Amino acid sequence: MAVPSDRKYSKTHEWFKANGQTVTIGITQFAADELTDITFVDLPKVGATITAGTPFGEIESVKATADLKTSISGQVVEVNRRLADEPGLVNSDPFGEGWMLRVQVSDLAPLAALMDGPAYDQVTAK
Repeated sequence: MAVPSDRKYSKTHEWFKANGQTVTIGITQFAADELTDITFVDLPKVGATITAGTPFGEIESVKATADLKTSISGQVVEVNRRLADEPGLVNSDPFGEGWMLRVQVSDLAPLAALMDGPAYDQVTAK
């Protein structure tokens, strides 16, 4: 399955979609499928600062618990509150309604180091 081409992808299977200086973060369909049925998503609160290269939360499924990692630094300006009651949105629509955070960043440069859609497709095809 081809991933959307309007965002960047990390090796740890998060996606990053910039809209000006605001970046929306989620996980890929590949990650959601690997985790299977997602039961809980632990996200930071609005106003929290996240730092590139570190976890910003956790995602739990019937199969495993995994850290959610970020490739950018900034301040959380919005959290997808629907995931508290409907964590399965990450399974059913990870690139849409299952988004996790919106972060205000001062530097978009780290996104240039991430994979585009075709490169990420190659990584997950192996």
